Amino acid sequence: MGWFSSDIRSVDDLFLHTLQDIYYAEHQIAKSLPDMVAKASDAELKKGFSMHLRQTKGQIKRLDRAFKALKRKPEGTKCPAIDGILDEANEIASEVDDKMVLNAALIAAAQAVEHYEMTRYGTLVAWAKLLGHSSVAKLLAMNLKEEKATDKKLNGIALRKINKKALARQKKQATRSHRRGSAQDAMMLAAAGIPAI
Repeated sequence: MGWFSSDIRSVDDLFLHTLQDIYYAEHQIAKSLPDMVAKASDAELKKGFSMHLRQTKGQIKRLDRAFKALKRKPEGTKCPAIDGILDEANEIASEVDDKMVLNAALIAAAQAVEHYEMTRYGTLVAWAKLLGHSSVAKLLAMNLKEEKATDKKLNGIALRKINKKALARQKKQATRSHRRGSAQDAMMLAAAGIPAI
């Protein structure tokens, strides 16, 4: 059942579908976070990803409780959006050789995931309140609060050091490459008998 499925006829259907969507998404995120922990070379970033993995497992437990409160079986529905975000993150991470640049890419990917989760949880909280599911709204609001805190923490790490280190590494490599190129140019000119200026 997709977002524009004929199976969605009411706000109740939409709410349940979106709850199943985020349930699937959280499970996929829990599967991908250990790989992000392994790829991160910055200790603070590694610790942040590990902490978010623990939070994600707790968020899944809250979602289980939400389904129970609604007298529904906890189940997910395939979410092409989160699959796409995670696939793109894996693809980019596999293409980056420099550890500093990889840390920046990992944060960007993690923030894309956080923003997806925040939109889903924000909508779910509003709909749960509208539908009179106050206990479910509280559980979902706790997940939303954690997602916002994680995004803020990742943003802080990126702005405070990761992005700067990645840029510094880039500049250093560009300078080395320029020097090597200049030395090679001088050797080629000398070999050709052309005096260097």
